[in-house]
Amino acid sequence: MAHKKMLMKKNKKIALVAHDNKKQDLVEWAKFNQNLLAHHEIIATGTTGEMLERILGLKIKILQSGPLGGDQQIGAMIVNNEIDFLIFFWDPLEATPHDPDVKALLRMAAVWNIPMACDRASADFMISSPLMDSEYHRLVPDYDGYRKRKIPVAETTAKSRKDA
Repeated sequence: MAHKKMLMKKNKKIALVAHDNKKQDLVEWAKFNQNLLAHHEIIATGTTGEMLERILGLKIKILQSGPLGGDQQIGAMIVNNEIDFLIFFWDPLEATPHDPDVKALLRMAAVWNIPMACDRASADFMISSPLMDSEYHRLVPDYDGYRKRKIPVAETTAKSRKDA
């Protein structure tokens, strides 16, 4: 499959998300990395965003809470090239009622080749990368062929549409 280059500008758009049992970990991580985060655009889901904005004093774009659609909002922003990084401190030991939304969000990050960290160590390595403060061209599969593919339609279905 061919690829397209997607430009990530020097100042990144970073989504920060955390499950309830991981919110404190994310806040501590963000405080430790506050100077590195300060010149980037931060997007966060509901309660996490409110906590980060209050504690860090940074402007945060706050979306809905994850279970109320925030995870899906971030997924849509990834698809629209409005997010460059996903840092999602999720709790692997706690089932949540919105697990399908979480899986969909992680899937969108993988489909669109968005760097993601799901724990503190990975987030530390990502934020301290020399690529973090420079332009970067990420390779994204060229999905035009997929979008333009022919989808076979059964004759009975096509005929019943004409008769309708």
